[in-house]
Amino acid sequence: MTEGLFQDEDLIRVITREGALIAAGGAASLLQTAHPKVAQGVYDHSYTADDPLRRLRNTMGWLYTVQFGTREEAETLSALITKGHESVTGPDYEANDPELQVWVASTLFAVAVQFYELVFRRKFDEGELEEFYRQTKVYATILGCPEERMPETYEEFREYYAGMVRTLEITEASRAIAEQVLHPRLPGGPLNAPGLMAIRLLTAGLMPAPIREQYGWKWDAARERRFRLLVGTLARVYPRLPLRIRTLPRAYYLFTTRRMLAKVKRRPAIRVQS
Repeated sequence: MTEGLFQDEDLIRVITREGALIAAGGAASLLQTAHPKVAQGVYDHSYTADDPLRRLRNTMGWLYTVQFGTREEAETLSALITKGHESVTGPDYEANDPELQVWVASTLFAVAVQFYELVFRRKFDEGELEEFYRQTKVYATILGCPEERMPETYEEFREYYAGMVRTLEITEASRAIAEQVLHPRLPGGPLNAPGLMAIRLLTAGLMPAPIREQYGWKWDAARERRFRLLVGTLARVYPRLPLRIRTLPRAYYLFTTRRMLAKVKRRPAIRVQS
């Protein structure tokens, strides 16, 4: 198979192959929509509320394709997304705005580091964080963001990220999207309740305190203890699972995405559709 953007030993692959990171997706998503322009774009144009599973499939399909697919697959799918984003505009936002691309990429990096360290009970050193950060710039650059718009080093990223967390002011659109993400309409109805409760606890626990407070989520000593218990249980159980089990989500989402790309390749007339 054609060479991908990364090698198996690269941290971006070592970290993101872990299916457990999907459980932290709510935190990354709602950090992204804590940015008012991202929130308004999602609120106006996204199908998250109507079909959350398709939204998850498309998001994870793109991420896994960039991380593990061939260069051609990653660039083809990213070009389709960029083209689709051309219509995601409003009075004060454009989905292809580098400012927003930088923020989205930053949340994906920050939440992945935070959750991986908790689940695997390890602390990345500065060199590893620099390497992983450098690799995750691809989440913005492959969609057309000039690399110079990204914080150049991990140290500069830390300053940027802390400043954003400190100054972002979430909107009613942000809160509406949070309701959609945390209380999705899923097949199975009440059967999903325990899993969704765990996801809501993880999302709140991973969220930086200033953003969590703006969302209005209750957070006290009791919820902190439940969060630590949940993460501790994951840390004891999940890393002991066979790698082939932990990477099943990657296999599934890559399979479905490649099937979609094969259809696009056979029908070039629809290549520019989102």
